Amino acid sequence: MDYDYCIVGAGLSGSTIARLAAEDGYKVLIIDKRDHIGGNVYDKIDEITGIRISLYGAHLFHTNDEGVWKFVNRFGEWTTWYHKVVAECSGQFVPVPVNINTVNMLFDQSIINEEEMKEWLSKEAIACDKPSNSEEVALSRVGPRLYEKLFKSYTFKQWAKHPIDLEPSVLERIPVRTNFDDRYFTCKYQALPINGYTGIVNSMLDHPNITVKLNCAWTKDMKKVWKKLVFTGPIDVYFSEAGLQPLEYRSINFDWERIPGLRYAQTNSVVNFPSASRDETRCVEYKHFLNQESDWTILATETTSDKGEPYYPVPTKANRDLYEKYRTLAQNTSDVHFVGRLASYKYFNMDQAIRNAMDFYSSSESGHS
Repeated sequence: MDYDYCIVGAGLSGSTIARLAAEDGYKVLIIDKRDHIGGNVYDKIDEITGIRISLYGAHLFHTNDEGVWKFVNRFGEWTTWYHKVVAECSGQFVPVPVNINTVNMLFDQSIINEEEMKEWLSKEAIACDKPSNSEEVALSRVGPRLYEKLFKSYTFKQWAKHPIDLEPSVLERIPVRTNFDDRYFTCKYQALPINGYTGIVNSMLDHPNITVKLNCAWTKDMKKVWKKLVFTGPIDVYFSEAGLQPLEYRSINFDWERIPGLRYAQTNSVVNFPSASRDETRCVEYKHFLNQESDWTILATETTSDKGEPYYPVPTKANRDLYEKYRTLAQNTSDVHFVGRLASYKYFNMDQAIRNAMDFYSSSESGHS
């Protein structure tokens, strides 16, 4: 065997495992069907405007995990960045997540403290001890008026499913604030890599024990020159010949626009469109990130789709039940390990993907996997 590990996918999960294995003296082959490393966190400098853009959507790093934070700082310099989002709603741009200012703007309130905000929410909310779907989650947290304005149509555009048909986890991820904090995240560490995520991943893979092959799609008839295979792609792709239905994923289509002679087109890096009156989910202006200087600006307007590169597992009971069948197949497949968002059919933030990969490697090497 030429390699101890073959890792399919050069995104965060695969690159983390590759680096840890390489540092332990293992020979690692990492392959990716794309022509670049980094998976969906890949970014680059636009050749016309000089602005760093992310080809697969904006990525904002945030974590409370000290081990993950220490790990990523080994591979590049990071700078604190507090992500802020607004939603175009009822002719206004209101802060998201919901906070005191959101309610005051949308409902002509004059709430001034947490006690008043909690009281307002308690009057709006529809009590539900154990929400069974995302609609019940939203109604139990913010009530019907905010749900209709900010969550209902946006969720449908994102998933092509009504919140009532989605597992609670979808809208459980959306925070609701009882103060004036308009930051999207509240984690201890919130940052962007100064030289981009591609720079971070490139440093992770820069090791003499790691061989990277791009434009190399994994197939089952590849000559096996490794002892262990780690698969970070969609689990149903690996088991495509098993006779099961494919799992559902959502993808994103991007409409890119370069605008000369304009400092900013938006007040914020990200503007959400929660209304059903337009198909797009949001627009990202990349120039805001790291306060980039350019005589141009770039907008990327996003529309989700069920066709294209898989981004998000679709969290419904039917998909969860189907995934369990694939997971059973995976458990009965020797010397192949399924790691990451697509292989686990589970939504991971970036830090969660790295932690999941670190934990996999640790358990694998201690003989527990």
